[in-house]
Amino acid sequence: MYPNLNTGALGVQATLPGQIDLAKRHGFGGIDFSITEAQSLAASQGVAAVKALFDDAGIRPGSFGFPVEYRKDEMIWREGLKALPDQAKLARDLGCDRSATWLLPGDNERDLRANFRFHVERLRPAALILADYGIRFGLEFIGPKTSRVSRTYRFLYTLEGMLALAAAIDTGNVGLLLDLWHLYAAHGSNDQVLELKNADVVVVHVNDAPAGVPIDEQLDNVRALPGETGVMDIAGFMAALQAIDYDGPVTAEPFSRRVRELPAEEAVAVTAASMQKIWPRR
Repeated sequence: MYPNLNTGALGVQATLPGQIDLAKRHGFGGIDFSITEAQSLAASQGVAAVKALFDDAGIRPGSFGFPVEYRKDEMIWREGLKALPDQAKLARDLGCDRSATWLLPGDNERDLRANFRFHVERLRPAALILADYGIRFGLEFIGPKTSRVSRTYRFLYTLEGMLALAAAIDTGNVGLLLDLWHLYAAHGSNDQVLELKNADVVVVHVNDAPAGVPIDEQLDNVRALPGETGVMDIAGFMAALQAIDYDGPVTAEPFSRRVRELPAEEAVAVTAASMQKIWPRR
C-alpha cells in the first residue's frame, strides 16, 4: 500500500499536472484523478503525454472517480455507460486499475429490497465494462447515523452490507472503498478488516473524528486529519491492512474546515505529515 493524494478532499483546487506535482513534492506515491480531465488532456496532447506526466514524476494513478451518474435519471445513466468504455481504456492505458464511488445509506422512495435491486441493475453493467479493461470497482458505505435518519427507508451502511451488494453484482471485480471514518461510524471494527482479503478492498480512506462527540452524533462532513484526535484506532486499522496484504492507495479524506482554510501548499504539507505519522514503520 502507498500514501495517495486527493486534493479535492483537502479543499485544494489543482489541475492534473498540478496534483501530480504536489504529490511528488510532498512524498505521496499516487493521486486520485478525474478521468474526464485526463480525457481532455489526452485529446489535446495525446495519451502518451498524459502517461508521461505520471511516469516522469514517479507518481501512480491511484484511482479515478467513477464517472457514471447512476443515482438519478435513466437517460443520464445510459449516457454515462456509453462513455465508460473509452474512459476505462484510457485509465488502463495510464496504468490505473481502480475506480470507486459511494452509495447513499437511505432513500425516500425505494425500500431496502427495491433499492438493493436498483443498485445491482445500475452498477452491474458498469462493473462489467470496467472488468473488460482490468479495472476494479470499489463501493463505499456511508456509516454515520446522522446521514440516514432523515431518509424514509434505510439502505446499506455497513461493511457486511456492501460486501453483500458486491457479491450480488457478481462480476468478480467489485469490492470495497473502505473508509476508516465510515467503519467507525457504523460501529464496525478492525477485526472485520482482518477477515477481509486484499481482493475485497479496492481503495482505502483514512481520517479521524472530532473528540467529545458520541459516535451516533458524528456528522459526515466534520472530520479531522488521520491521527489528529486519536478518537479512531488508526494504528490498528493500518496494521489490519498490512495483515491482509492490501496493496492499493491509502488516501487522507479529512473534510476538515481547518485544512480547507489553509493555503493549498500548506494543506497538502500538513496532510503529508499526518500520513507519515500514521504510516506503519515496517
